[in-house]
Amino acid sequence: MINIGIIGFGVVGSGTAKVLLENKDVLRERLGFEINLRKIVDLDIKTDRGVKVPAGVLTTDVNDIFNDPDIQIVVELIGGIRPAKDFILKAIQKGKHVVTANKALLATEGTDIFAAALQAGVEVGFEAAVAGAIPIIKVMKESLVANRIKAVYGIINGTSNYILTKMTDENVEFADALKEAQALGYAEADPTFDIEGIDTAHKLTILATLAYGIPLSYKSLHIEGISKISSQDIGFASELGYKVKLLAIAKEAEGEIELRVHPTMLPKEYLIAKVDGPFNAIYVDGDATGSTLYYGRGAGSVPTGSAVVSDIADIARNIQKNAVGRVPTIPPVLKETRVKNIDDVVSRYYFRFSALDKPGVLSKISGILGTYNISIASVIQKGRKLGEAVPLVVLSHEAKEKDVRQALEEIDKLPVVMGKTMVIRVEGREEG
Repeated sequence: MINIGIIGFGVVGSGTAKVLLENKDVLRERLGFEINLRKIVDLDIKTDRGVKVPAGVLTTDVNDIFNDPDIQIVVELIGGIRPAKDFILKAIQKGKHVVTANKALLATEGTDIFAAALQAGVEVGFEAAVAGAIPIIKVMKESLVANRIKAVYGIINGTSNYILTKMTDENVEFADALKEAQALGYAEADPTFDIEGIDTAHKLTILATLAYGIPLSYKSLHIEGISKISSQDIGFASELGYKVKLLAIAKEAEGEIELRVHPTMLPKEYLIAKVDGPFNAIYVDGDATGSTLYYGRGAGSVPTGSAVVSDIADIARNIQKNAVGRVPTIPPVLKETRVKNIDDVVSRYYFRFSALDKPGVLSKISGILGTYNISIASVIQKGRKLGEAVPLVVLSHEAKEKDVRQALEEIDKLPVVMGKTMVIRVEGREEG
């Protein structure tokens, strides 16, 4: 028997408890031994979470877990940085293995946690920290271990994906789509982490370490959210044959790693572009496997709880077989590979200018773009309002980010251009 202690009985904690208790027989049959939920600690143990917990399991004192020598695995599900980090480090100090779904903590403070676990000879499981029920961590650590990873693309925030899907399907603006997401429980009252790309960046940080064997690099990521995307941009993207997604991107090229999170136009025919609503998907391109795609529910009480229990089961197997550390928590040798500065990234671009409908405007804009080595692939200009501002949409060929920024700074100062130009990066399709 392996005894478990859970810290946090909220959405994910209750889902984890539900899976452990209701599928107890399934786990015993598949593992050959019992997983016993011994303690759940939370400040609120009175509210009904819809899970029938045996008597004596619930407690408000976290030391009931730390001081119990029979609890071998501690599951941290309270989220945030403090006191979550303190709890995890204390569990490790006590010689207990740890499972967590806390992507923000791992992305920003994971170096300390992984170092402490290595020194103590215990394991840290974090399958539920990235993409909920999708077993992408196990895939990266084990299934693709023989591959050089060329690229990872992820739709790994269900809130943003739901909002963009709503805007695409129903032609509504961002604010209205966000309100509906909040009403349905897909978005928090304060949705900043989701809509500004921060949650996605936390998850990409973890994936990049597994894919490329680099130290956790959250501070080196380029991060943009979706709050400035309009239904007009989504409409123009559709006309050009693209869909807009909040994409996590990791690529290795010429000895450097690109790490970026931003709204991205993807060709409609791409499988990952077809991932809609609150669902997640991760595309991984390995040198041996080629393209692989992993799809499923990226959040939710029971789906995420299932991912937590998968870590519990893996660690429990290792304890039973005296094989702790069989699969390293993160790559044992980390490379100090440079993360490419966003200014050096090469991409294709969508520009939406608000330009006066006057002769010669397009030539002025294209002239400045040309000065900075940015060539035009296609142009859309809708409506005629002579002397008034109208949208002018330009899709570029590949260009360097630094050149784009300098060109737009100059273009936005033109008297015939009204306001700041909208920019969306484009991935896929153009070759040769």
